[in-house]
Amino acid sequence: MNRWRDLYCGELGTADVGRSLAVAGWVARRRDHGGLIFIDLRDHTGVVQLVVNPERSGDAAQAAHSIRSEFVVHARGEVVNRASDAVNPNIATGAIEIQVDDLEIVARSEPLPFQLDDDGVEEPLRLRYRYLDLRRERMQRNLRLSAKVIRAIRDSMEEQGFIDVWTPTMTLGTPEGARDFLVPVRLQPGRFFALAQSPQLFKQTFMIGGLDRYYQIATCWRDEDLRADRQFEFRQLDLELAFPTREDVLEVLERVVVASFEAIGRTPPQRPFRHLAYADVMLRYGTDKPDLRFDLEIQDATAATRTSEFGVFANAECVRFLVAPTAFSRAELQRLEEFAKEWGAKGLAYLVVDESGEVRSPIAKFLSADELAAFAAPPGSTVLFAADSQPMVERVLGALRTELAQRLELIDETRDEIFWVVDFPLFLEDEDTGRWTLVHHPFTSPIDGHEELIESDPGAAVSQHYDLIWNGWELGSGSIRIHRQEIQERVFRAMGMTNEEARSKFGWFLDALQMGAPPHGGFALGIERFVALFAGEANIREIIPFPKTASGSDPLTGAPAPTTEERLSELGIRLKAPPT
Repeated sequence: MNRWRDLYCGELGTADVGRSLAVAGWVARRRDHGGLIFIDLRDHTGVVQLVVNPERSGDAAQAAHSIRSEFVVHARGEVVNRASDAVNPNIATGAIEIQVDDLEIVARSEPLPFQLDDDGVEEPLRLRYRYLDLRRERMQRNLRLSAKVIRAIRDSMEEQGFIDVWTPTMTLGTPEGARDFLVPVRLQPGRFFALAQSPQLFKQTFMIGGLDRYYQIATCWRDEDLRADRQFEFRQLDLELAFPTREDVLEVLERVVVASFEAIGRTPPQRPFRHLAYADVMLRYGTDKPDLRFDLEIQDATAATRTSEFGVFANAECVRFLVAPTAFSRAELQRLEEFAKEWGAKGLAYLVVDESGEVRSPIAKFLSADELAAFAAPPGSTVLFAADSQPMVERVLGALRTELAQRLELIDETRDEIFWVVDFPLFLEDEDTGRWTLVHHPFTSPIDGHEELIESDPGAAVSQHYDLIWNGWELGSGSIRIHRQEIQERVFRAMGMTNEEARSKFGWFLDALQMGAPPHGGFALGIERFVALFAGEANIREIIPFPKTASGSDPLTGAPAPTTEERLSELGIRLKAPPT
């Protein structure tokens, strides 16, 4: 390869026995046996054992005595077979070792803040010394897995006739469900760009411009609270195509998903992926991104409780329940009630059916025989109720369903459940303000025939929006877009936007829609979420080389940091309070 190494550490094998080869890497471990010194040398491909014998090379032995973990070393020597009782079957190079002739310390390392083979290191420390964390097998595996998946995505998109086109990241803000990051402009004090939450309007403009099939691995920015599946900046497979049906768009994504599975040697899901209607998943699972690897389903009891003597049920807009396959104790029920309250419930009614079939519950005496029959559950189970507005019931029982699956170990980790959720409403009523809010974004088209409902009956309008779900994670969303200016203006008005506001924010795009816009649709698939599921990681920070913490900070660089008064003055900005 070059003077530093002839092969990578993990590539050496018995076929190399008898050869004199150079290797280079980091010292994973050093063991001094009084005469012989053993060094495990590591690079991204694996580990090889170096044996330093003072009788073979005194200079190498002298250098080896000062070596410590994570020193960078360069060695040359003869590849030999290990003694039969020294073979290590746990590593690829375990049958051979290198008898060292020359050993050079290329770079020294200070004592480490944590050991790289320690799995219990707290995340803030790992992120503060991310350059060390990146050397660990977990991060090496995840980042290389990500590269394989992205290559498979690109290959699939190119095979399907899409072209990779870059879009600007500094743009005019658009309402996409999160706050924009703002960029001040020195040449125009008091004016700001927004960092693009997605290339949404640009990719639609490509369709108006006749590109027909566009994609990119786009970096996007959203100023929102950070969670296990959210970061300020993230990547997505962004795509758009002209003159599609919904099924055309879904087929593109299914081919991408299958190609990604195949690229990393996993059995891909069967195509076509199944479709579930939004109303159905909300009723049965309480969320539009359900985990289907377990069978715990929510059941509706609203009609059965309209005349109930239990006022909480009779007076509630919606009553639903699920049956947990265990008879919970009073202490367990109290913990579940506290969990439900965290999600907004006022309480958690229950019926416990013991192993003999007897029902115990403080509400049982208020329930009729017909009601008890409607809630019938097998012995050794617990019926858990939520009674409130429909959105609240869905939210509480959806969260409780997932919590129960984890507590009771109901999830089949060997399964992959990938499916589409379709037939979303175009609007939902905000519980706090009573105003109509968009389920996807304002550029989503209603289904044919529902255009007139946008203003007359927004809650009844069904959209051409679709989500891709994998094991309870939303991989991404897409839709068939609005391509007629008058329909787009109706949606803006339904959002409470005046014509003047619409023109000031989207005038350029409304003009473009008047210039022969074809029907078009697309999708955005979250790369980090996608790769995290392949890697078996519960947090996308394990897929991102340099992520932010939950507080929005970067422990490695210390960002974000204050700036100078001179810089603020240059940008025409004055802080309301001095930075702390």
